Amino acid sequence: MRLQGKVVLITGAARRVGRAIALALARRGARIAVHYNRSKADAERLASELRESNGSESIIVKTDLNDTRAIKGLVEAVVKHFGAIHVLINNASLYEKNAFGSTSIKDWDSHMDVNARAPFFLSQAVAPVMQTQGEGKIINIADWSALRPYADYIPYCVSKAALFCLNTALAKQLAPQIQVNAIMPGPVLLPDNFSARARKTAAQATPLKRLGSPEDVAQAALYLIESGDFITGAAIPVDGGRLIA
Repeated sequence: MRLQGKVVLITGAARRVGRAIALALARRGARIAVHYNRSKADAERLASELRESNGSESIIVKTDLNDTRAIKGLVEAVVKHFGAIHVLINNASLYEKNAFGSTSIKDWDSHMDVNARAPFFLSQAVAPVMQTQGEGKIINIADWSALRPYADYIPYCVSKAALFCLNTALAKQLAPQIQVNAIMPGPVLLPDNFSARARKTAAQATPLKRLGSPEDVAQAALYLIESGDFITGAAIPVDGGRLIA
């Protein structure tokens, strides 16, 4: 699929990895729907940058992905503006530390709602649009921890494992018109509160002995969209080898 003129909906696009993906795709001529929930100022800045730097048509759309009823409205708003959706990137994610023994039902449900349930219902809402077009691509931003979970983040890791399973199920369900693939980032953008020592430890835990960047994830997304036309149901690690360490 050539991105020139195509419409891409990216959830959680205002900041961090989502922002890098939006910028990379806009440089290839994509029209971008920037989804956000609380980061309105960041979303507005990104949309302005997309228009001014890349000449890319873009809109911002606010939706709380915890509210399943609002998800259909998000898709409808994008289709109403652009007339199509060619690519959906399920990037929005909740990442919180929850110690075993003190994890609440709300902690569990919030991770599952944003990281697994929302991608399912977004895909369900966008699939008829793509099927009518005769083509479409869905990319799920998972995590290497879906396969190798770590302590104190159980709800997060389990929700990403659910997304990993959903990726395979959707690839089977939506073929042949729609291709569904996942990207599994590793240490590409560490939390802001990580110390220098923690960052060094994370880098040394990868076989490549360094951290990645959001742009590494964006390049993987570009490949799946523009060059990976014979790929579906795949999950590509972008983790410096962390998954095999």
